[in-house]
Amino acid sequence: MDRAPDDIELEGIELDLFVEAMRRRHGYDFGQYAPASLLRRVRLLAERHGDGVISVLTRRLLHEPELLPQLLEGLSVPASDMFRDPPVFRTLREQVLPLLASYPHITIWQAGCAHGEEVYSLAILLEEAGLYERSQIFATDLSARALERAREGIYPLRSAQQWSRNYLAAGGSHSLADYYSARYGLLKLDRQLRRNVTFAQHNLAVDQVFCEAQLVLCRNVLIYFTNPLQQHCLTLFRDSLVRGGFLCLGLRERPDSAEAAADFVPVNADLRVYRRRSAAAMKRS
Repeated sequence: MDRAPDDIELEGIELDLFVEAMRRRHGYDFGQYAPASLLRRVRLLAERHGDGVISVLTRRLLHEPELLPQLLEGLSVPASDMFRDPPVFRTLREQVLPLLASYPHITIWQAGCAHGEEVYSLAILLEEAGLYERSQIFATDLSARALERAREGIYPLRSAQQWSRNYLAAGGSHSLADYYSARYGLLKLDRQLRRNVTFAQHNLAVDQVFCEAQLVLCRNVLIYFTNPLQQHCLTLFRDSLVRGGFLCLGLRERPDSAEAAADFVPVNADLRVYRRRSAAAMKRS
């Protein structure tokens, strides 16, 4: 049913007040999230926790701090798969990891890791390349509840068939089943895959550089941000990468601005894999 203009205006005011309450009460700034996407998620939260009314949700946000983890989980987008977009992971396997092998220690930052599927995919790539023992993966997300699920490494068994196909398409030479056990309709990934993974909360909108890394992955997160916040994140990733380090984005994301184009050169533009320019290349450009 179409909404009356007055209802649309009122809902817009309610959304603004929710965003302001989240920022002032809890320090999370969603002001630069894409408005249409943010509104959809806030509406869903209002259905679950606010009797369908955003202003009721805002009142609960202000007076019930224990509700915050559920709200943050609803405002983030914790949806992924193992070896999502297999050609991307094949490119990482064949073109990126051989170059990272020259480093004595490899640091990888997976920003917006959601429930951890791509983190474990990275761990498998590193394991099969013989690089995991000298690697450290920092997996971050806004949502503490998403991180808790990521740490567990437990997923519905119904995902296994598609994930196995993804793994093979990404150049896997074994069976994905070698990396998990199955029971009661669930699959549990081998705990050894997270031995070099550190999970931590990080807010891309307001937090600073997380680590110095040779590879940063942030896939299918920037599409939910406004252009200024996207540029902020790209600058954050640039400042996190060593010279010549690699950046991997989602297939609908790219460093389009002139500033970002000056910072990154494509390894595979179609698959959104880029490399930070070296100091010499930046001086020539």
